[in-house]
Formats: sequence, structure tokens, C-alpha cells
Amino acid sequence: MSETTTENTPKATESNYPLAGLSFGKIDQYLQGDKLVWLVIILLSIVSFLVVYSATGTIAFKTMKGSFHYMSRHFGHMVLALSAVWIAHRIDYRYYAKLSRIALLITVPLLIAVWLFGTTINDASRWIAIPIINITFQPSDLAKLALIASIAGMLAKRQNNVEDIQDIIPVLVWTGIICTLIGMSNVSTAILLFFTSLVLMFIGRVPTNQLILFILTGFVSIMLALVVGQRLNTASSRIDRFMNPTTEQRFQEEQGYIAVSTGGFLGKGPGNSDQRNFLPNAFSDFIYAIIIEEYGLVGALFVLGLYLLLLYRGMVIMATSTNAFGGILAAGLSLSLVIQALTHMAVVVGLVPVTGLPLPMLSMGGTSLMFTGLSLGIILSVSRGDIDQTVTLANDAAENMERA
Repeated sequence: MSETTTENTPKATESNYPLAGLSFGKIDQYLQGDKLVWLVIILLSIVSFLVVYSATGTIAFKTMKGSFHYMSRHFGHMVLALSAVWIAHRIDYRYYAKLSRIALLITVPLLIAVWLFGTTINDASRWIAIPIINITFQPSDLAKLALIASIAGMLAKRQNNVEDIQDIIPVLVWTGIICTLIGMSNVSTAILLFFTSLVLMFIGRVPTNQLILFILTGFVSIMLALVVGQRLNTASSRIDRFMNPTTEQRFQEEQGYIAVSTGGFLGKGPGNSDQRNFLPNAFSDFIYAIIIEEYGLVGALFVLGLYLLLLYRGMVIMATSTNAFGGILAAGLSLSLVIQALTHMAVVVGLVPVTGLPLPMLSMGGTSLMFTGLSLGIILSVSRGDIDQTVTLANDAAENMERA
């Protein structure tokens, strides 16, 4: 992986980019890039419709709005998410280096506004209500995407001089600011974002002494967010419930465990979940429990396999990318999505405390689906840029992007 593409740099071809050259006729004209990533997106979308339809059955009955109301809403969100995938994958990924810096500057006041004036949903204040159109927006999703893209750009610039600590200062500052502001209202997301950034720093060949400094920055940021923010009591209670299985406050966790334990090998079948009648947020925070209950161990492993395939393809894209920024960006976004998915699954089966994180591209949601779609589109854009050599910028423009 080199910093920029030059005449002496080997081009990525179908021979050194496994499975990238699969041909699907005219579909190739519209769905470009890594075909296995497209397969993961399509399969996750199908599973999402099946499980959300079942998981929203109880809330549809209780609210008297009917299943059509929730499914049409979810359908609209999925259309927007898939549109984001398609649009993002058609844009040369090098443009995101410059856009990420602008996005970081935008997210700072938005995250402060969420902390001070955010809209509360399910006992969490993580959203900003947009007037007139009456929808809510979660700035932390934009902040995650912007920070990962910015770190990728900063690391790409220093590939030829990894020992220079001056180049790591902007990464430390921005990671500290964003993780602190996100942690004010969403500690679990801040911790996962920091962990993803740490892995990305390791991939970017950052020396051990600088990694230690980065870890200290993250620790201070999370502690500051807990002390100053609004989630200290919630985080403490969730850890206490996790450490004390006998507590009477573990209703959500226990209903999830029942769903998991009764799923068996093949599950109860689509739409036959019993725990959806009792499990809070069965269509979002605990949707993996419904998957296990209805589709059993086979369905659980199938969904897990899709995320692991996404991670594998993200690493392949990184390894074969002819541009350092593109490779690190693809790795960072793949890691972010898969780490979130694995954390969601770990919560459902009782390995970690409850976090409230949705399952990417599966859980019902608005901004979560939208920014998941953008992340997947950018990953595809990186793979498309290396497969299709017509996707280029002028050399001077590309260099300016990497300096930005």
C-alpha cells in the first residue's frame, strides 16, 4: 500500500483483487466495486425486512397503527440507506478526505447541542429534532464517519515518516474532542469509536510510544465525558446489572436470554417470535435476539458470517488499494461497522453490559441506516476506484486532497 498512485505503482486488477472481477452483465454498470460487499448489503437488507416486520408486530398492535405503518417507515429508511450506498460508491473516495474535515467542524456544535438540548428517546438524549419535517437526527453517526475519514487522511500523509510525533497531534486532539462530546450523551458509542480509532492507528503503523499516548488521550476523554456528561448513572447501573445477575432490574436482558435459549438449531420460524411481546426495543437494540429465536443457530451464524465477510472484504480492499488514504479508510469503516455488530451480538448473549447500539443495516432506525449506507458506499468507492482505472482525479488535485 503506497501513499499515492504513480506510474510505477502496480495497478489493481482482477488477477490480484480476488472475486472483484465477477461479471453480472448490465448490473456491473450500476453496482460497481467489490461484488461480495454488494452481496452482503443485499442479504442484510432482506434479513432486515423479514426481522423488523416480525419484531414490530407487538408495538404495531399496542399503538393501533398497524404493521403497515412501521414497515412503510422502515422501507423508506432502507430506500434512503441504499440510495446513500449507491451515491457514495459513485463518488471518487478521495473527495471524502477534504469533506471529512468540514464534517468534523460541523459535528462539534451539533454534539454540544445534543448534550445540552437533545431530544430524549428511550431514556437517552442522543438526537436533535429537525423542525418542520419532524424527524430526528443523531449527530454521533456523522461524527464517527467524519473522524474515521479524517484519521485515515492524517495517517496516509505520514506513511513515509511514521516516527514524527508532530503529525500525530491533530489525531490526538480530534479524537479526544469527538470522543468526549459523543460520550456526554452516548458512552458506548464513544468507547467503540475510540477502540476503532486505536486499531486504525495500529494499522497505520503508528509507533508504540505514540499508541500509548493515544490510549491515555482516549482514557481521559471517556472519563471526562462520564464526569461532565449525562450518562454516568446509566453506565453505572448497566455495569451493576451485568455484574449482579440476581438483580430484579434485568428485565430486558432476561427477555433477550429467553429468546436466545428457545431458538434452538433452526428457530421457531419467521414471524413466530414469542419474546417480541415482552422484549423492549426488539426491533432495534435487541434485534439479534429475535433473529436467534426465529431462525435459530443457523440464522445467527448466517448473520454473523455476513459481518465477518464484510470485514474480510474490507481488509482485502485495504491490502490491494493503491492509495494509502483509500486503504486505511476502507479498513476503518469496515472495522467500525463490524465492531458495532459484534458488540450488539455480545450484549444479546450476555457477554457485555447493555449498550443500546443497533445492529448495522439490520435494526430499524433512521440516521443509523443512513450513515451505515454511506459507510458501505465509501468502502465500495475505494474498491471501485482501484478496479476501474477511469475513476481518477488529476494528480495535483489528488495531492491537494491528501494535504487537506
